[in-house]
Amino acid sequence: MLMRFGFAVALGAVATFALFLLMQALIKSDKSPFDDSISGKIVDFVRVEDDVSIETKQRKPKPPPPPDEPPPDMPRPDFDASDVSQGVDIGAVEIQVDVNVGGTGGFSSDGEYLPIVKVAPVYPRRAQTRGIEGYVLLEFVVTRTGAVRDPRVIESKPPGIFDRAAVNAALKFKYKPKVVNGEPIDVAGVRNRITFELQDG
Repeated sequence: MLMRFGFAVALGAVATFALFLLMQALIKSDKSPFDDSISGKIVDFVRVEDDVSIETKQRKPKPPPPPDEPPPDMPRPDFDASDVSQGVDIGAVEIQVDVNVGGTGGFSSDGEYLPIVKVAPVYPRRAQTRGIEGYVLLEFVVTRTGAVRDPRVIESKPPGIFDRAAVNAALKFKYKPKVVNGEPIDVAGVRNRITFELQDG
């Protein structure tokens, strides 16, 4: 016990003496241990930018696309100026429309329907490019307002080529309606034949 105490006292004295020596050395030194300044040389790098020459490209505007070729002259289909029920001869087609015309010198106040406007159908491009010709026989109703209703194909040659064009044209026809007892009425079973022919040249 006594030996330990003596050893501790001796060790403490040595440590104290060492601290005094360290303090003395620090006091004599010019540097402060608390100086945070950075020692050494600072090298400053300055980056010199090269002269950059900017090249400007002159963009030339694109030339306009060539104009589309105009469509070839569409041949005008030949269609009958009058309806079948008015006495136009279309060959073997039988007339089923009941015609009742009063008077000897024309129509009286009552009268039959008369075509006013007939629009030429558009020649189908497929048939035109292939040089196909033909006809379509239509049957429809002339209404009391003079319009065409429910057109349907009775006969066509060649089948299915000109049907749509003929029906679309018939829907644009205008008529003077049939008048009976001073009142316009619908007339069913009106037939019209539209012929599609290519013109030479």
